[in-house]
Amino acid sequence: QVQLVESGGGLVQAGGSLRLSCAASGSIFSINAMGWYRQAPGKQRELVAGISSGGRTNYADSVKGRFTISRDNAKNTVYLQMNSLKPEDTAVYYCNIDSGRGYSYWGQGTQVTVSS
Repeated sequence: QVQLVESGGGLVQAGGSLRLSCAASGSIFSINAMGWYRQAPGKQRELVAGISSGGRTNYADSVKGRFTISRDNAKNTVYLQMNSLKPEDTAVYYCNIDSGRGYSYWGQGTQVTVSS
């Protein structure tokens, strides 16, 4: 059973920082891209940041310059450093690992709440 365990969420004041981690364990034999998604109440799930197998990154315009995604392939772990947080960043954040073979794995979600 493949499991992605997320950690690092919580409550923070506007302007603060959080670092999310997502560690995968189990029978994962291939990994392509990794990413972070979020879903706020009443909104569609959106891609926040992605990182390719070669380390290339992309970000949603709303977080560009504030968030940084990184990965540790040896640990099957993806991170999201979130700085200058805004109330609009409040959402459940989900990590995702793309196998590159037509399926992906999802984390359980971690709540990020940014107070004003």
